[in-house]
Amino acid sequence: MGGEKEQPLWKGFVTGSLGSMAGGAASHPLDLIKVRLQIQGEAAVGGAVAQKLGPVGMGVSIVKTQGVPGLFKGLTASLLRQGVYSGTRFGAYDVIKSMLGSTSDNPLPLYMKVPAAMTAGAIGACVGNPADLAMVRMQADGKLPVEQRRNYKNAFDAILRVSQEEGVTALWTGVQATVNRAIIVTVGQIAAYDQCKQMLLGMDSFDDTISTHFSASFMAAFISSAMSHPVDLAKTRLMNMKNNEYKGTLDCMAKTFRMEGALALYKGFSATYVRQCPYVVVTWVVREQLKKQMTTKD
Repeated sequence: MGGEKEQPLWKGFVTGSLGSMAGGAASHPLDLIKVRLQIQGEAAVGGAVAQKLGPVGMGVSIVKTQGVPGLFKGLTASLLRQGVYSGTRFGAYDVIKSMLGSTSDNPLPLYMKVPAAMTAGAIGACVGNPADLAMVRMQADGKLPVEQRRNYKNAFDAILRVSQEEGVTALWTGVQATVNRAIIVTVGQIAAYDQCKQMLLGMDSFDDTISTHFSASFMAAFISSAMSHPVDLAKTRLMNMKNNEYKGTLDCMAKTFRMEGALALYKGFSATYVRQCPYVVVTWVVREQLKKQMTTKD
């Protein structure tokens, strides 16, 4: 596609990890706001009445109560998650495409890119679930009453304490939802980007430049957001639950629907979409530049 050189697996992993970590750092405050929006309906469980906030209101509330550093709660877990989860899925996607016969001059058709992305997403989700769980809990901690906060020091402390206090298997709490979301998100963020970029490069007015990478990633961000949000909400609530309120992804979605209405499945969607744009754009622009640098050095 566009005359790119084929690269070994380790380069796909490295460029995917570094690109995703850059994207994750850029979008972290928006991701935190999204998590807080998704769980705010759960405040009613204990009988407390919580004020319903929008994305801007939630951001202002976090800054007022916790200061600007509050917007970066869980950043270490986010970077760890991106490095492991996204690095794995980017690398796996490249390998799976290669196994299916894809080359730069003969790219896979969309109907083969989709299952390749689904498989890569599932693999990445299983590997990255402990860091994902740590990130969600650290982001949600500030919303809990002071006496109920977990107060993890960093991502590694969170993973260690969860394994000690709840058992090692607890690190894979919500893994079903994580895998389900990752499958959908990876189709949107990677396969859709791949296809959109291929489509743009087929037009006379586009070359393999940053503007093309930006355009393709912007389209992929919307596709990914629309496809993944309900499952993403379920994943967040499963990881944050304290009393086993939900049995699984479908149970969480069903209870959310019954108790809070159909639109509750899209709580925080605007924040998700706004977050997806900088994340996907920064991830792909950085990754594409790293790929070019590595190819040049070769």
